[in-house]
Amino acid sequence: MDCGAVWLTRGKKTQRLRRAKRNLQKGDQLHVYYDSAVLSEAVPAPELIADVGEYSVWDKPSRMLAQGSKWGDHCTVARYAEKALAPERNAFPVHRLDRAASGLILIAHSKRVAAELSLKFRERQMSKSYWVRVEGQAGRPGTEMTITDELDGKAAKTFLRVSSVDSTTDTSLLDVQIESGRKHQIRRHLAERGYPVVGDRLYGTGRFEVDLCLRAYCLSFLCPVSGETVSYRVDERDPLCVENAGDPPSRL
Repeated sequence: MDCGAVWLTRGKKTQRLRRAKRNLQKGDQLHVYYDSAVLSEAVPAPELIADVGEYSVWDKPSRMLAQGSKWGDHCTVARYAEKALAPERNAFPVHRLDRAASGLILIAHSKRVAAELSLKFRERQMSKSYWVRVEGQAGRPGTEMTITDELDGKAAKTFLRVSSVDSTTDTSLLDVQIESGRKHQIRRHLAERGYPVVGDRLYGTGRFEVDLCLRAYCLSFLCPVSGETVSYRVDERDPLCVENAGDPPSRL
């Protein structure tokens, strides 16, 4: 139950069952989704960047999920936030960040704010920036590129600037922003252009045995609580680099 793998159906409504002492009624249905591999999985804890009350900002580590499934949610940022914040409160994920990626993610703590933040993402009122290290030399530092290739038949736009190039490892560090939010958009766009993300086990080459080098480093938006524009960034302690790459790249 604590891992989120037990569900209760009452009438037409199905929801996770957390409390063992909850009274059941005639006609209730219990669903237990047991998978030992899922339930035994452990991931590093995220870091709280800001607690605004009705939403919080976290630095999600690689391999941690944004939201769970019927098989469990104990390895998600949302569930961690529910249990770690004081006072405790409900958590509602409002956007995605690939499991293999790391960086900033928003968790809402009221349905009103969840709806407002979700709307900002849908209407492209959220500024999102990423560090991405790719295989290959994508151009001279300062080179800019816009990729507009459709993904799954839908419009997708990715903006990038080359921050630095490492000739020793034959990799480049890119500063990336996306206007749309298609599934795996950055990873797919870059792989299709011949610059797969380092550590990408789905679209990459497998040349580097490291975690996915894609990190959401900045989020800026109009705060639905204060009404002011806010900007959150991750700190200096975790720059992107690959094994044996020498000195870590400078901040963008």
